[in-house]
Amino acid sequence: MFTGIVESIGEVVHIVSEGTNKTFTLQSPIATEFKIDQSINHNGVCLTVVGVELDHYRVTAIEETLSKTNLGTLLPGSKVNLERCMPANGRFDGHIVQGHVDQTGTCTYVEERDGSWLYDFEYDASTGNITVEKGSICINGVSLTVFNSRENAFRVAIIPYTYSFTNFHALKAGDSVNLEFDILGKYIKRILGSYTA
Repeated sequence: MFTGIVESIGEVVHIVSEGTNKTFTLQSPIATEFKIDQSINHNGVCLTVVGVELDHYRVTAIEETLSKTNLGTLLPGSKVNLERCMPANGRFDGHIVQGHVDQTGTCTYVEERDGSWLYDFEYDASTGNITVEKGSICINGVSLTVFNSRENAFRVAIIPYTYSFTNFHALKAGDSVNLEFDILGKYIKRILGSYTA
């Protein structure tokens, strides 16, 4: 389980295709603390470490993951938000994040506003996912608060720290992002749906 509070940015240095899978080699200052079989959140996607060497490590994404996330668009040099699993004695600084991306969305608008940034996103609402005003959303592994919630779109505000220390500073209109909708909202929607059916 994760919290959506990004610890570090990793950089993709090498990609190898193996059948329908892709193995990514990334460099990160926190990679020296990783262990094989450890789960790491990559842009919101939980992947297992399969190799570690100094400040480089490897993870493999299967076809299912590549088809439902933006990991398949990564290239050498791409920046990736990283978070290790929350320790049992840790604080919940964000919200419950599973690392299981529900779908991708598209950034449609970016505006700098007096030291902070506004980002608008759209997604395919036919999948049944929803946002609520002042609810939580995980975008590329970052826990954020939704506003201007609509059926297939929403807005978030980014503070300077988040802008600088995540890959939001590289995000522009037209870019694809990984979205994980709030797990509590998904359960409530499922329960209410069974009562109204």
